[in-house]
Amino acid sequence: MAKISKRKRIWGWYFFDWASQPYNTLLLTFIFGPYFAQTATSSLVEGGMALSQAKAQAQAYWGYGLTATGLAIAVLAPILGAVADSSGRRMPWIWLFSALYVVGSAALWWTEPQGFSVVWALFFFGIGLIGMEFATIFTNSYLPELDPDPSERGRLSGSGWAFGYVGGVVALVLMIALFQAGPDGVTMAGLKPFLGLNTATEADTRIVGPLTALWYVVFMIPFFLYIRDTPHAHPVRYRMGKGLSDLGNTLKNLPRHPSLLAYLGSSMFYRDALNGMYTFGGIYALGVLNWSIIDIGVFGILAAVSGAVFCWIGGRVDRAVGPMPVIVTCCVLLIATACLIISLTPTSVLGIDVADGSALPDILFYLAGAIIGAAGGALQASSRNMLTRQGNPERMTEAFGLYALSGKATSFLAPALIAVTSDLTGSQRLGITPVVGLFIVGLILLAWVKPKGDFVR
Repeated sequence: MAKISKRKRIWGWYFFDWASQPYNTLLLTFIFGPYFAQTATSSLVEGGMALSQAKAQAQAYWGYGLTATGLAIAVLAPILGAVADSSGRRMPWIWLFSALYVVGSAALWWTEPQGFSVVWALFFFGIGLIGMEFATIFTNSYLPELDPDPSERGRLSGSGWAFGYVGGVVALVLMIALFQAGPDGVTMAGLKPFLGLNTATEADTRIVGPLTALWYVVFMIPFFLYIRDTPHAHPVRYRMGKGLSDLGNTLKNLPRHPSLLAYLGSSMFYRDALNGMYTFGGIYALGVLNWSIIDIGVFGILAAVSGAVFCWIGGRVDRAVGPMPVIVTCCVLLIATACLIISLTPTSVLGIDVADGSALPDILFYLAGAIIGAAGGALQASSRNMLTRQGNPERMTEAFGLYALSGKATSFLAPALIAVTSDLTGSQRLGITPVVGLFIVGLILLAWVKPKGDFVR
């Protein structure tokens, strides 16, 4: 078999970010998430619930669904990572979870408003999300193998994340230019929805599921062509018992590696807060600022473009000064942005009333979206690189499994806190407040993280 060049391996790895990003961009945040909230709200109102209460309840349903999915990922992620490290084979797992990604996202086509089922919509969405999250765990673990120089990994991680954001932008533009109709029945490009999709059944919106699935199938081809497992020195067959034993030893030894332990704890909180902002941003704009799905799509494009630019810039900063300054700066920016968002209503900004019909709240929400895209993207890229400095280089897939565990062990926390706060206050705006506290806890725990970690390299 011909040797695969380093350049091809790097670009093959980048293409996973390009292929998988639409699950976050199109489904989680900007198209399907708001569609779910809109459809669930309408269903509740038809059942006799007041509109404001129905909006908060729909946001709560979304939060509880993500909570259940996050718990499933938290339980399995480190176990499967340990099994993969013991066997030396990650690619079969990527194939398996890619299949879940495709099946779960494609099935969202069957979520039409007539007879809408909250349970089935969340079930299919959760299946796809599980596939995306687990595929990400295994592909992230290839990062240290792309370049032997650790100082280059921040650049590679940032560039990969930037490339993924560009993929998300392209997919989102295609969605709102060709498929998603506005109130006037035409797309942002002034066209009738492609393929003659019926707007009365929301087919122009539901097509986002199959589009996301097809996108992934096509653009994962370079990854599967150019990425190969590194032969394991002492491979074992897939044995869950062996994986559990290895994971148990790793967990038992975690207190001997306080920097890794502190980093897993810190990232657990700040990534959970960031996911809360991503997950509920579009739903918030729909319910609080009364935006349309096309408005939210434009907001998504702005956020993704700023994310792509600043991931690339952040990767270069990371290479120059390391990931820690990037992580701290991004967390501070996101705390300030969350506070700004919480203060926005159609008639007020930072608690100050504005004239009826003023565009200022909308403008500031667009600005907040650009900052979330920029700081959130750079934060995730540098966090991925930071783990390669903190984890055991001999057990990197397991380390990313633990990283997923730390991200998912409390991944239910932000959605659950938002869901409960929305329920208790009956307010979508106040429901977002818990993310601020989660960011602050994450920042505090960074004080115990060593920039180069505990392991000898």
